[in-house]
Amino acid sequence: MKPFTINPNPFLKISTQGFYSINYYRHGHPLHPTCLTDLKNTFNNQNDENGRKKLKTALIEVRNHLRSAIPEIDKLINFPSPVLCVVPRAKAEDQYEVPQTLFRYAVELFAKESEQYIDGSRYILRHTNTKTTHLRSDFSGYVNDGASPYPGITLSTCDINPKVRGKHILLIDDIYTPGVNIDEDAIQALYNCGAAHVTFYAVAKTDSLHA
Repeated sequence: MKPFTINPNPFLKISTQGFYSINYYRHGHPLHPTCLTDLKNTFNNQNDENGRKKLKTALIEVRNHLRSAIPEIDKLINFPSPVLCVVPRAKAEDQYEVPQTLFRYAVELFAKESEQYIDGSRYILRHTNTKTTHLRSDFSGYVNDGASPYPGITLSTCDINPKVRGKHILLIDDIYTPGVNIDEDAIQALYNCGAAHVTFYAVAKTDSLHA
């Protein structure tokens, strides 16, 4: 588990402490974290035996990252009863099949198996499509509609549970990419909704959009 700082910019007013577990490399690289890709993409069919095995393996790997990193972060930040929230995917909730929401499910399972964390995995829910930022080109059958990131996009396109008010939040994402600013905007949205403090954790961190 490695620390880093998310600096203020037009999306985020205050510096935020961040952490991540592994470096992210794109598909095809020998160190590419396939567990994250497998929990996000439609080619994993739960009705297919190989697909089920792939999803199960990926879910276990992600839960292991959470089990290792989050208690360590908790010791460092030392806030009572932190709420585990998840940065939502780019499209509205009804645009995804169950296999594509398993990263959030991994966080939910981890929160529920532990007595010291509050499950806020569904505290931020996207209701309006936004542009998927990690795609380098369009591909057949996928319409990448919605707005590109702008300051305030989380508040404009998501419902945020009022239970975040006054809480210490550990905001979790699968991959942090500098310069995209979706995570920065989500952090600021939580503060705007009254969160007492926000710490950020990503399973993986990439150095750039083209890593």
